[in-house]
Amino acid sequence: MRRTELLREVRKMRFVEAHSGWHEGRLTQEETARLLGVCGRTFRRYLSRYEEEGQEGLMGKRLSQAAHRRAPVDEVLRLTERHRRRHEGCNAKHFCSWYRRDGGARSYTWVKLRLQEAGLISKAPGRGQHRKRRQRSSWPGMMLHQDGSRHEWVPGALWDLIVTMDDATNEHYSMLFVEEEGTASSFRGVRETIAT
Repeated sequence: MRRTELLREVRKMRFVEAHSGWHEGRLTQEETARLLGVCGRTFRRYLSRYEEEGQEGLMGKRLSQAAHRRAPVDEVLRLTERHRRRHEGCNAKHFCSWYRRDGGARSYTWVKLRLQEAGLISKAPGRGQHRKRRQRSSWPGMMLHQDGSRHEWVPGALWDLIVTMDDATNEHYSMLFVEEEGTASSFRGVRETIAT
């Protein structure tokens, strides 16, 4: 039994159990819906389908019917065969441009995925995170972090707050207001930290 079929069967069994609890009066509609992980309206839809069609009504129509936009098998076979015969070694982008010139109507992503499924092109290695989270310092006092932010701390006056803090514990060593952040204010924060 495939995984999707197994999930459908489990979903049916869960609904039948929850339905019996609701039918016997042990659960309200809202409690039953919450138990199934759906909203009350969805539960009422399931309920009417279950009463009309039995357990088969619980299986969504989307899961039992073929998608109307799904590509025919022969189209996929033609695509992969063409790549094997005439475009061996081409990457997905180049092959897709040839495919489109010859009247192909599918998207680049569709073409690329079909070629990957057939093992004709390999997946590109994943790129790293844009912003990698920096590992924090493990010992207190090992690394200082200093930040300055401009804000209207007092009505009518814009000041920069310079904070010097420990990277490992977030303990604040120095906080001071200045007209504008600069080298002098940074050194003053470091001096106060060393002094304490």
